[in-house]
Amino acid sequence: MSETATADTADPGLPPAPGAEEYPALDLANSAIALRGGQFLDALGTPAGANQWLVDHGLAPADAGMQEICAARLRSLREQVRALLAAQVGGHPAPATALAAVNDALTRVPTASPLGWDSVRGMHRTAPHPIDQIVDQALGILAADAADLLTGPDVERLTACASTPCNRYLLRAGRRHWCSVRCGDRARAARAYARRAQAAAG
Repeated sequence: MSETATADTADPGLPPAPGAEEYPALDLANSAIALRGGQFLDALGTPAGANQWLVDHGLAPADAGMQEICAARLRSLREQVRALLAAQVGGHPAPATALAAVNDALTRVPTASPLGWDSVRGMHRTAPHPIDQIVDQALGILAADAADLLTGPDVERLTACASTPCNRYLLRAGRRHWCSVRCGDRARAARAYARRAQAAAG
């Protein structure tokens, strides 16, 4: 059974994957990192972690007061973006549920306060909860960024890290298929071990 660590309790020491600084949606997809031993590090695993991730990406103020329901919405969008990236990298059709989730995030940001009515105030403009408003705005920006990545010229460079158990996505630069030096070293060591084992068996 795998364990999930939050960003507060563990740090894999990995730099952002290539392309993640250009595309926040790529960094969102990579915010749950597979570690050795079946463990995961989830930067969005707690409301405080999710709040900090949004702050680090300029998508929320430090005092936003993120609640678990908001962090869960961010994690949900992450899984849908990952599903779209996986489909693109694998050459498969985009999952309908992932498309619907990203489109929902794109269209949820209101351009004006809706009109409401109740027996006390009568006709009035309704304002969403401030935290919901921040999260809706952040999800809309991230969804738009994912759409830009998946429909723009950089999509040709999109790939999954070729080092097991890494689950991060990156934009290839040349022949590099790893998200970090550490993953590249691990992949090369695994290939060398496999060659030695094959030679010893032969």
